[in-house]
Amino acid sequence: MMKKAENIIVGISIGDLNGIGSEVVLKTFEDSRMLELCTPVIFANVKIMSFIKKSFESTSVLHGIDKLDQILPGKINVFNLWKEGVDLNPGENNDKVGEYAVKSFVAATKALKEGIVDVLVTAPINKYNIQSDSFKFPGHTDYLDQELEGNALMLMVQDNLRVGLLTDHIPLNEVASHLTEDLIKQKIETVKQCLIQDFSINKPKIAVLGLNPHCGDGGVIGTEDDVILKPALKKIFEKGTLVFGPFAADGFFGSNQYEKYDAIIATYHDQGLIPFKTLSFGKGVNYTAGLSKIRTSPDHGTAYDIAGKGIADYNSFKEAVYLAIDIYHSRNQYAEISQKPLKTKEKQL
Repeated sequence: MMKKAENIIVGISIGDLNGIGSEVVLKTFEDSRMLELCTPVIFANVKIMSFIKKSFESTSVLHGIDKLDQILPGKINVFNLWKEGVDLNPGENNDKVGEYAVKSFVAATKALKEGIVDVLVTAPINKYNIQSDSFKFPGHTDYLDQELEGNALMLMVQDNLRVGLLTDHIPLNEVASHLTEDLIKQKIETVKQCLIQDFSINKPKIAVLGLNPHCGDGGVIGTEDDVILKPALKKIFEKGTLVFGPFAADGFFGSNQYEKYDAIIATYHDQGLIPFKTLSFGKGVNYTAGLSKIRTSPDHGTAYDIAGKGIADYNSFKEAVYLAIDIYHSRNQYAEISQKPLKTKEKQL
């Protein structure tokens, strides 16, 4: 195994093999310069990956390994997690393929926990075909929240635009009932600490969007903003966190108000994700903030409609790899500074 300082080992869970995941992974590492930044380890099967590679004439050169202590720098390592073949039909929702997506993800997460890989980048899964008696999670984030230390929070990132969520994958009619002072405090603290240690921002400024149109218009369109959000944000601000809001969501992004803040926290999924994906132009990254280990993923799904056609855009996956590497360096730097604080000169008498 290589020294950590020389090359970051990126674990990759392969996702749904009938989607575009394998394609965007292989396209990302066709550029040999990527192998100077990191060493990828794909948790799948080298025969399957070779078959997919030929389907769109990829120039990637794959290095199959049977044990994780065989990882080689400068190679696209494919860990043979299983030996048997898998019937693939691009664009098809298949429960059996879902089982292999889970197998890859669970094994890659285990390697992340054990420090065999330094960071994890996950290719898209189908949240329906991964469900089973042994895996009952809505998606990647919930499983990682169970397996890793900390409190998981989905943070969408594209350059200086960072959008987090108070609530994520819940029905819209349940959002208001989930908003509590404790939840708001926890999410804001998670985002604040993430910005400090993962993005090297010493005094982060955080904006929070209101739940109701026009933040409730003084109670005319709902009371949650006045009764729950405003008092919670006031208490948090008074304790030293630079948090502002709630802001009316409808004009916040269109007026470029978001550029004044290091992160924006939306109250529910689509309130944050729609403007983010509109602004990120397919280069956004989904980062699971708040955990003891680093995981990123592209901001798109399986894209069954174009799977197997060789036309998938790999930029979001490539950006996910870049971000994981950047955060790895930032965390190491933060840990070093925290352990060795700068000494201050004693006052002269």
